[in-house]
Amino acid sequence: MKNDIGFTHVALQAKDIDASIVFYRQYADMHVVHERVDVSTGYRVVWLSDKMRPFVLVLAQSDNPALVLRPFAHLGVGCVSRSEVDRRCEQARQEGILIQEPIDSGHPVGYWAFIRDPDGHTLELSFGQEIGILVDVD
Repeated sequence: MKNDIGFTHVALQAKDIDASIVFYRQYADMHVVHERVDVSTGYRVVWLSDKMRPFVLVLAQSDNPALVLRPFAHLGVGCVSRSEVDRRCEQARQEGILIQEPIDSGHPVGYWAFIRDPDGHTLELSFGQEIGILVDVD
C-alpha cells in the first residue's frame, strides 16, 4: 500500500451534499470516490476526485456552513481550452452563479473566471495556467 504524502485534500462544509456533488461533477469533472456518515455527527461526508492526481475535495455536511471560500479564496480547476471555460461560464451565467466573467491575465495565470457553488464557495475555471511547467515534479 502506497502512503499519501504532500497536499492530499481540501475540506469544505456543504449544506446540500447532493447539490454539491452535481455542481462539482458538472463544473470540475469530479466524482464521488468515498462516501460515509460520520458516526459522531450523523452527517454525510463525501470525497470527490477528478482521478488525475492523488487529491480529493472533502465535503462535510453542515446545517450552516460557516467558513465559506469567497473571492479571493477559491478552488481552481483547469479546463482543456478557452472555449471550455467559456462554455462552463455560459452555463454558470444561465444558472445565476457566475461571479467573475472570464479574463485573460497572460502568462502564467492564463484565462480564468469565478463561479459560485451551492454553498457560496468560489471555484475558478481556467485555461493556460502553467502550474505543470512551473512545478517540476520528479
